[in-house]
Amino acid sequence: MDTLISERDRMIVPEAISPDTIFVSPLSLVHGTVADVRVSHLVTLINGETLIDTPPSIVKERHLRLSMNDICEARDGLVVPCEDHVAELIQFTLDWDQQAPLLIHCWAGISRSTAGAFIALCALNPDSDEHTLARALRRASPTAYPNRRLVALADNVLCRKGRMSAAVEHIGRGQLAEQGVVFSLPARPAA
Repeated sequence: MDTLISERDRMIVPEAISPDTIFVSPLSLVHGTVADVRVSHLVTLINGETLIDTPPSIVKERHLRLSMNDICEARDGLVVPCEDHVAELIQFTLDWDQQAPLLIHCWAGISRSTAGAFIALCALNPDSDEHTLARALRRASPTAYPNRRLVALADNVLCRKGRMSAAVEHIGRGQLAEQGVVFSLPARPAA
């Protein structure tokens, strides 16, 4: 008998999951990831028409919904990421108790969510080198292409003086893909 392998089964999930882990996912794999890794906190970075309900296993106050489009400059009818989005993301990340994993997702798991993960890493590790954190992101996801506007806004909010933007430019675009796979990063990467 042949065994079908679903998208959910192809997630890159570590065997032993540390509670202080950040997961990144496309929208299509959110519910499976929430169940598989038992996340306690969820960040949704997606357009307003696609915002998802909070999964039953997550307390509503632990689900941050940020309505925005995956753009870097203003366009008619679309919501450009702004400093308020970034400030809310940073505060939510700093309030995360790290007793269970955090999941950050967008539509494809490539741009807004990887920017969110990079921003979270920089917020949680204020003394860490931005290039080291960006390289950790690239190792975890060959398709990561962090939204440049989100990163630039966070660079300003976190007073990183352009180093966050330079770091994501340095890791480059990444492999082209329609959808990323679920991946994880330790909240406090080794130096």
